[in-house]
Amino acid sequence: MKLFIVGHGGHSKVIADVAIQNGYEIAGYVDDKYEIETIENELILGPISALHKYLKTEKETKVVIAIGHNALRQAMMETLALDKNRYATLIHSNSWISPQSELGHGSVVMANAVIQAGSIIGDHVIINTNAIVEHDSAIGNFVHIAPSATLTGMTTIQTGVQIGASATVLPGKTVGEWAIVGAGATVIHDIPMYCTAIGVPAKIKQKEGDSIVKRS
Repeated sequence: MKLFIVGHGGHSKVIADVAIQNGYEIAGYVDDKYEIETIENELILGPISALHKYLKTEKETKVVIAIGHNALRQAMMETLALDKNRYATLIHSNSWISPQSELGHGSVVMANAVIQAGSIIGDHVIINTNAIVEHDSAIGNFVHIAPSATLTGMTTIQTGVQIGASATVLPGKTVGEWAIVGAGATVIHDIPMYCTAIGVPAKIKQKEGDSIVKRS
């Protein structure tokens, strides 16, 4: 099955590797850094506006959004306005996904990541390399769990949250919508929405109203 990748930067390289491993043929990349459509090494390269033209004739072709920034990934999904079933869900073969968990449309699970039983992962989520999602955790849409981050059991990670590399969220804690947990931080209390929290233990550095990631 063919796959178009939306976005053509560093993150897309990793996405492409997982997609090929999952049996997809990369049809091409769409990114607005391309002003016109070209073909290089049998790959279609073109602006994002060209995608719908190809999807009209390729009814079975899937799409994945390879944009690491959570708010921009959401904005791109809204711009494309595709049926959710058009999006590929990609899982690296060296990851562990419990059969008792759920993984949403357009989400990507990288190498050596773990998602344990009872966890529910939303749409367009990135579970990055070596990240761990322990049992009965709930992750909203457009979340990024960065490399080597750990969500211990029964955590709630709401829409748009960024959990930084090697950060830890302790059992039962909630991180509110569009909050950012800095790299290496340890969350021992709930983090409100639209906040940035850093350190061990994690403390609020940037409060609601100051956040540049807040979306309506």
